Amino acid sequence: MSVTEQYPTTSRKPAPTPHRSLHSVSVAAPAEVVHGIVADVTRWPEFFAPNVHVEHLARDERSERIRIWATANGEVKTWVSRRELDPEQLTVTFRQEVSTAPVASMGGKWVVTPVNATSSLLELYHDFTVIDDDPAGVEWVNSALDTNSAAELAGIKDVAEAAGRLDELMFSFDDTVHIEGDGADVFDFLNRADLWPERLPHVARLDLTEEIPGVQVMAMDTRTADGSTHTTESVRVVFGTDRIVYKQTTVPALMSAHTGRWTIVAAGTGVDVTSRHTVIIKPAAVEKVLGAGTSVADARAYVHKALSTNSTNTLRHAQAYAESRRG
Repeated sequence: MSVTEQYPTTSRKPAPTPHRSLHSVSVAAPAEVVHGIVADVTRWPEFFAPNVHVEHLARDERSERIRIWATANGEVKTWVSRRELDPEQLTVTFRQEVSTAPVASMGGKWVVTPVNATSSLLELYHDFTVIDDDPAGVEWVNSALDTNSAAELAGIKDVAEAAGRLDELMFSFDDTVHIEGDGADVFDFLNRADLWPERLPHVARLDLTEEIPGVQVMAMDTRTADGSTHTTESVRVVFGTDRIVYKQTTVPALMSAHTGRWTIVAAGTGVDVTSRHTVIIKPAAVEKVLGAGTSVADARAYVHKALSTNSTNTLRHAQAYAESRRG
């Protein structure tokens, strides 16, 4: 006997209404270059303003499962998607496996069409449903798609058209300090960023909220070696007790993007703690900030020194905190 025969009075909920959208941009770059940027999600946090962090859950040459953290209408959302990559057809299809309210389901496709050898058209298709067909939810999703899709398309356009300079503009570096203390104490120091104004002399102000456990939104005023103060806003994602990743959603004038992470690894009787930064320099801002005649190389050196100084200071204070607690 079927379920409907057993319970004939049970009514089926109507299927949710599907909604669709299309966003596109013309790119002065070869189609293969554009598709390569869309296909490589590991660099999305640097390239796309809304994207905070991406983690691979599984992957092979043609498909991948990823978890994404991104901002949408001022909120931090996370979801799991499966993506299928087709470099021959220059497409990437995606479908959310686990969505976040008000989204009930979402999927779509990136399509790159060559216009000629040096230009292309990039189209981003979405289809979605919302929980209970709520009109407010539909409006929220459409607003988020309009904002985020425009930012992502603009990011791809900028990166693809500057692909020849990307190695010059984008760089990463690490600072590592060995700490003869417990990793849990080091993690406590790094995780409790709300206490940094009391613990770190270069932090003048820090406001932190954590409405979702493990997702921290913070605004910070930082003093630099020359006495100036920079205001930054960041989203941090906390993994267990040994890794914190972050993205600055408001960056200083010299940068177009800044992401980073703190990692804690057991080493001997203590831990090695590493701060990694990845930065993209904004070339149009170099002379405005550093003065006439300065170059991207000067900006790289300036940013590297400023970030490294602050990171190392943070690590040294974490070292003193953890080692004093062990002592």
